[in-house]
Amino acid sequence: MLEIGTAAPDFTLPDQNGEMHSLSDYRGRKVVLYFYPRDNTPGCTKQACAFGDLYPQFQEKGAVVLGVSKDSVASHKKFEEKYGLPFPLLSDPEKTVLQAYDVWKEKKLYGKVSMGVVRSTYLIDEQGIIVKALGKVKPAENPAQMLEELG
Repeated sequence: MLEIGTAAPDFTLPDQNGEMHSLSDYRGRKVVLYFYPRDNTPGCTKQACAFGDLYPQFQEKGAVVLGVSKDSVASHKKFEEKYGLPFPLLSDPEKTVLQAYDVWKEKKLYGKVSMGVVRSTYLIDEQGIIVKALGKVKPAENPAQMLEELG
């Protein structure tokens, strides 16, 4: 995880509609940047839908929610349409942002070691500084937890 109090690495990635988003586009607003392993898997669906359900409350607090995975733009589009997700899902197939935010790691599942995304969430303030960094978050609880962090 990146350190609290450091500048969040800027990036530019396409969303599910092919529109480009840069972290610097959101200066002046708080950003909840969450990294998840894969579209349409049980945990990731639970997390995305919970962020979607709470999205109006994030907006009320002046915050933006951005989801990031290595899935393609087309995969994100299907995921967004299937669940009516109201926020950008950013596609990082090259894993540059996943690596910049230190969430692409070695994982063990049933004794098998592989590389993958460790479900993590960052809260970035209006100046682009990391104010909260949570690793290995629980998909169903993470969105409410982040809403609480916004005060």
